[in-house]
Amino acid sequence: MNFALGYKPGHLRESSTMDNLEKQLICPICLEMFTKPVVILPCQHNLCRKCANDVFQAANPLWQSRGSKSMSTGGRFRCPSCRHEAVLDRHGVYGLQRNLLVENIIDIYKQEESSRPLNPTKVEQQQLMCEEHDEEKINIYCLSCETPTCSMCKVFGQHKDCEVAPLQNVYKRQKTELSDGIAILVAGNDRIQALLSQMEETCRSIQENGRRQKQSLCDKFDGLYAILEERKKELVGMISRQQDDKLDYIRSLMRRHGDHLEGAVKLVETAIQSMEEPQMAVFLQSIKDIFKQISTTAKVSSMECPEPGYESMVHFVINTENVADMLRTIDFNTLQVSRKRTGRMVMILVFPVKKGLLRGFMVIPCAHPSRVLMFAFTIRLSTGFAVHSIYIE
Repeated sequence: MNFALGYKPGHLRESSTMDNLEKQLICPICLEMFTKPVVILPCQHNLCRKCANDVFQAANPLWQSRGSKSMSTGGRFRCPSCRHEAVLDRHGVYGLQRNLLVENIIDIYKQEESSRPLNPTKVEQQQLMCEEHDEEKINIYCLSCETPTCSMCKVFGQHKDCEVAPLQNVYKRQKTELSDGIAILVAGNDRIQALLSQMEETCRSIQENGRRQKQSLCDKFDGLYAILEERKKELVGMISRQQDDKLDYIRSLMRRHGDHLEGAVKLVETAIQSMEEPQMAVFLQSIKDIFKQISTTAKVSSMECPEPGYESMVHFVINTENVADMLRTIDFNTLQVSRKRTGRMVMILVFPVKKGLLRGFMVIPCAHPSRVLMFAFTIRLSTGFAVHSIYIE
């Protein structure tokens, strides 16, 4: 670096009130004092309207500039100071309110600055001097070496063969480029923030959709549980009814046989008492009725009795193996199928409708990949079954 500050070391004075005020009047985009008109954002931060418009157009490339004949729908603007996002109408930043108070303060500040006496010491302190050539000010910029230098370095020094430009011109140009770069960065940050907001919304949608599908799946399984529970009650009821019917029948037989046994015992007692009768005429007269009762009792002795195996309930057996296999392979948008020897995929579902009636479906793929042939059949246990076929797209 071939330049240095042109002042002797010493203690710097504290910033004056005007210097502090100047810091409050700096635009966060161009880093210069506000240029009128000054607009105020909903978050109460101020910007040069030109700077704000550059940032707004960079973030909303589809927005039509002022004076365009086509209608615009407005856009979003994010404050470069606090990142607060505001939605602007079709007028863009031209629809924002001007901060006349800040503009008046800028005018007053400039008037005060122009009326203040020039401080030679301060001017001297801010002037950069060349280290190689005494008393030569840094007033040009070497474009080849990309460094500030003085005129003597260009004429006689190490930059005599380099391309140079006035320092002020390069300063203004690069400051403009830096301001544009800041605007591009701010617009890029806005796009990234919008993308992050979109991704956050996507995460919320994923969570809500997952919760909804979980609830739907649980409801379907609860429905299956209810169907199984209802069917279990029906089948248990069928067993209970036949059990009660068989018990009632056996108990009725037991009562009938018991009554018969009781009558036979009394008849035996009567016959034994008749044997003790000493009078032959009386004996012969009394045994007539006893013989009739014995004959009747002997005929009734061949009473009805249950058939062998009547107590068995083995016919109340269900085969749940296929249903269990189908339940184990339940998946999303899939069908449980069985492969026949022909190699075609066939699915058969049979379920009872009511006592003595079964209904079922048999699905067979067709040659066309988007069609299947469905056979709907009804089986009556007493008359056989009927089959009806339909095409399903």
